[in-house]
Amino acid sequence: MNKWRFIPLMKGDGKLHMAIDEWLLIQHQKYNHPSTLRFYTWNPPAISLGVSQKRHFPSHWQNLTYQGKPIDLVKRPSGGRGVLHQGDLTYMVITSHLDGNLDQVYRQICQFLILGWQKLGVDLQFGQPERQYLHSANCFKLATNADLVDRAGNKFIGSSQLKKGKFTLQHGSMLLKPDKELFQKVFNTVPPKTILSSSICLESIVNILTKSAEDYFNCQFEIQPLSPQELNQIQKMITL
Repeated sequence: MNKWRFIPLMKGDGKLHMAIDEWLLIQHQKYNHPSTLRFYTWNPPAISLGVSQKRHFPSHWQNLTYQGKPIDLVKRPSGGRGVLHQGDLTYMVITSHLDGNLDQVYRQICQFLILGWQKLGVDLQFGQPERQYLHSANCFKLATNADLVDRAGNKFIGSSQLKKGKFTLQHGSMLLKPDKELFQKVFNTVPPKTILSSSICLESIVNILTKSAEDYFNCQFEIQPLSPQELNQIQKMITL
């Protein structure tokens, strides 16, 4: 049984989270760092952009505010479209133990999400690819075959990936309780219908998804928060 690292639920700003994800991939790729799972929330809210999205996003995104504070635009190391991180939960997996091309690895990683959400009473399946996706700035407007949708076809989890040989970073946003007014302000459309029971707390979601990951990947998690030394290295990446 492989030993993986589990980093407990974190809350932080977008630049910090993206630096953590990228740093963990580098450590796994170059310094024998174990495969890792983590979950996190964004505070303050931010919009993350795919690494190739460049400036192909609505101009008003640069002047958005929420509760009187500006909404940051943050680059992901992975691909995909723009994602509003408010009222969502993000997962991240880094591993080199899965065989296959980009799409095949996507689907393997997503299995623990399907299994976990099934235990939470939410049935998910892979979406169908749509040509219009490439022309949309909004990740949650359309689904791809790497995204997870509910029975009604509403996108619930949008994921993106960075693959360097056998080393994979995959992270994705789970749309839990978005602010409808903010979502509409950002994307000029209402968010997908919420299918989550209001009685389920964030900690329960994380615990169930973590157990599903342990079962699916046949691994044993070692709980290990980021150390002050690691956070210091990550902060240096942000300031470069």
